[in-house]
Amino acid sequence: MKKLLTSMVAAVACYAGVASAAEIKPAVVYDLGGRFDRSFNQGAYNGAEKYKADTGTEYRDFEIQNDSQREQAMRNFARRGMNPIVAIGFSQASALEKVATEFPDIKFTIVDMVVDLPNVQSVVFKEHEGSFLVGVLAAMASKTGKVGFIGGMDIPLIRKFACGYAQGVKHANADAEVFQNMTGTTGAAWNDPVKGGELAKSQFDRGADVVYHAAGGTGVGVLQAAADAGKLGIGVDSNQNALHPGSVLTSMLKRVDVAVYEAFDSAANDTWEPGVTVLGLAEGGVDWALDENNEKLITDDMKAAVAKAKEEIISGNLEVHDYMSDSACPM
Repeated sequence: MKKLLTSMVAAVACYAGVASAAEIKPAVVYDLGGRFDRSFNQGAYNGAEKYKADTGTEYRDFEIQNDSQREQAMRNFARRGMNPIVAIGFSQASALEKVATEFPDIKFTIVDMVVDLPNVQSVVFKEHEGSFLVGVLAAMASKTGKVGFIGGMDIPLIRKFACGYAQGVKHANADAEVFQNMTGTTGAAWNDPVKGGELAKSQFDRGADVVYHAAGGTGVGVLQAAADAGKLGIGVDSNQNALHPGSVLTSMLKRVDVAVYEAFDSAANDTWEPGVTVLGLAEGGVDWALDENNEKLITDDMKAAVAKAKEEIISGNLEVHDYMSDSACPM
């Protein structure tokens, strides 16, 4: 079952009731890289912490250290009566499917993958739309006409980021060159900042002066390398602008925090529903970050260009190709 939840972000912004929050016992299972990866997992943590601050509801969480712990962690939470249980990352799907089948009365939410069960809510994002916007900014900020992308694990989802970014770059500068590297083919690719830094340096050596990462904890090394080289990095998922003020051009925001908050909130208010929720620019599920840490890097022309692109994507006048629709990229 598919549905488009257009009110998710608004629900978090407007949430005021706390009466039924104490009736839930929420839990989060993070993906490899842990809650403080400063990116994808940390977005989930921030959402859970915000819900706790707003409602006083405690939650449990678990940081897996290897793939075998996924199923164990979810089953342990389910046996303890935790509900809802939120699984972060596409790699949780197989384990969640097993555990959700065993515990049909418990609500499960998975972020970044679709699991079709009557007690599972799947939340996915239009990462290609947000990546397009930061690609526009990268092309306009670049002085060499060469920019880069570094992904974590080489999977279709990360190529979706890369393809959206390349389209945005070419939209702003048809002659620009885009370098791409993936960190690895296993879960370890999400937590290797040393290799992330090495890949970034190799792209800088080839002439790139702006590099975007979609690599989880590995991306911390990408941003560090950019700062060390006097180049620009682009963060992802969480707002990473503050990691190196003045060296992070922007961050592509993927509102995993909102997905977690809404999973808790809807369960508490008896509005939680199974099915598929898709969040893009129109729903506020992806965007780009502008704050005091990068405002001097973003010119008025850049703001205008990205605002126009955002408006055209939302209206449907500008279509960003989704790599996952056909496993291909037009760029």
